[in-house]
Amino acid sequence: MTGYYRDGYCRTGPGDMGVHVVCAEMTEAFLDFTRLQGNDLTTPMKAFDFPGLRPGDRWCLCAQRWQEAYEADVAPPVILEATHIGALEFADLDALKAHAIEAGA
Repeated sequence: MTGYYRDGYCRTGPGDMGVHVVCAEMTEAFLDFTRLQGNDLTTPMKAFDFPGLRPGDRWCLCAQRWQEAYEADVAPPVILEATHIGALEFADLDALKAHAIEAGA
């Protein structure tokens, strides 16, 4: 289950230091990029009930990491309807729109 609170929503709160508010569909390029940045999202972590992500999975990403990936030309597609408005503190709206896909896609 995605989201900082593992409730399926890209919400944030006082304890969410990473601001996990961008709902994105994982790509191999993004997963490789974030692993090289020190955040391996592909390896399962049973202690946190985290199955590991694969291309096609949808996940609430840190807004700043999404923006970094955008600047490196590896940003994954975004589901704007499920992305929290707080993402705009770190990510450019035009960039998010340019990477938008339909929620049902």
